Amino acid sequence: MGAGRRALELALPDEAATRALGAALAAAGPWGLCVHLAGELGAGKTTLARGLLRALGVTGPVRSPTFTLVEPYATPQGEVHHLDLYRLADPEELEFLGVRELGGPGRLLLVEWPERGAGVLPSPDLRIELSHAGNARRARVEARSPAGEAALGRLARALEAADSAET
Repeated sequence: MGAGRRALELALPDEAATRALGAALAAAGPWGLCVHLAGELGAGKTTLARGLLRALGVTGPVRSPTFTLVEPYATPQGEVHHLDLYRLADPEELEFLGVRELGGPGRLLLVEWPERGAGVLPSPDLRIELSHAGNARRARVEARSPAGEAALGRLARALEAADSAET
């Protein structure tokens, strides 16, 4: 990777802050990326995805795709495919879903529970690890590719702009 930023550590004091992180990611222009959302049950993965999708203009229901495995969303900016692999029995099932065709230019691939698709999922450009911190949450956003590093820089700027707008 180049000399850019490789990771951000963020405190998320409440659910609104988790949604705001998703909105900032949307503002960072995540197109063409594969983003892995990791963390235990209840860590805020779907909340973050919901914040991102709302910021991209999705007005209908945003559900966790736990039972359907994938939920597609058309936005004015491009296609978003939100995967939740919690109930995935075998990573090879992803081949039947055509997971390799879901990403690419003009698209965003968001994957919850990515470790369950190991060996089949595309490598992440960004990995967002959400964890419990008492009643709050923490997020570590890590760039895993040059495209992810560029997106991480844009995300940092979007978060700074959002902080400036609040004060």
